[in-house]
Amino acid sequence: MFKNITYIFFVITSMIVISACSNNYQNVLKSSDNDYKFEKAKSYYNDGEYFKALPIFEELMNVHKGTQKAEKIYFYYAYCHYGQNDYLLAAYHFKNFAITYPSSTYTEESQYLFAYCHYLMSPKSTLDQTNTHKAIEAFQLFVTLYPTSEKVEKCNNYIDELRITLQKKDFEAAKLYLKLEYYKAAKISFENLMLNYPDFKQKEEASYLAMKAYYKYALGSVQEKQKERFTFVVGMYQKFMGKYPNSQYIKEVETIYVNTNKNLNKLNI
Repeated sequence: MFKNITYIFFVITSMIVISACSNNYQNVLKSSDNDYKFEKAKSYYNDGEYFKALPIFEELMNVHKGTQKAEKIYFYYAYCHYGQNDYLLAAYHFKNFAITYPSSTYTEESQYLFAYCHYLMSPKSTLDQTNTHKAIEAFQLFVTLYPTSEKVEKCNNYIDELRITLQKKDFEAAKLYLKLEYYKAAKISFENLMLNYPDFKQKEEASYLAMKAYYKYALGSVQEKQKERFTFVVGMYQKFMGKYPNSQYIKEVETIYVNTNKNLNKLNI
């Protein structure tokens, strides 16, 4: 019995507190004192209650448009979107802030957060990489604009991480071309991957797969083109062996080379 009374008292008390808080917030929204609203919005912001601060900052942006105070309000407003994990809108407003207030004390932070929002929206390598490209470009811009910033090292680390995502995406695409028997496209994709990413860690595998793709492309070519294309495969083999004489793919590469020579011998008869 006592436990039931205690529970009922707790529920009623909680409802009263919630109702009071709700009424207080409504009073803030209805207030005509803009300085009071600004201080309350900052208080909500500092407490991480971005959903409460956001509509107040939005109203105050219009009230103080064209004044010195608008700059600070707009930064808070952009950050509220970020705080609510709405990275698309946050990125837009951080970028717009940096353009609108290029000399602000908040501009460096806004430029960084613009890049970081796109980093947070960058998906795994199997999905569209538009935000990955945007994040890399934005981080590179930040490093260029603020070369002495303490965030430069962090930006460079993010760029390296994002480039690995792009490498994985391109590598998987090239392997898919090979699997689907688009051999010429696969060969070009593997070679572009190595050209675009000199630090790519799977160059050896990509080189082997490029040779495999072009061998199959030559094999399926019309007879008039086969000699030229098989000869090109021999060149790929020689280049591969020069770079990777102890390759883990040596058996597969040697098989391609032997079969290529067999086909060239048949064509020369």
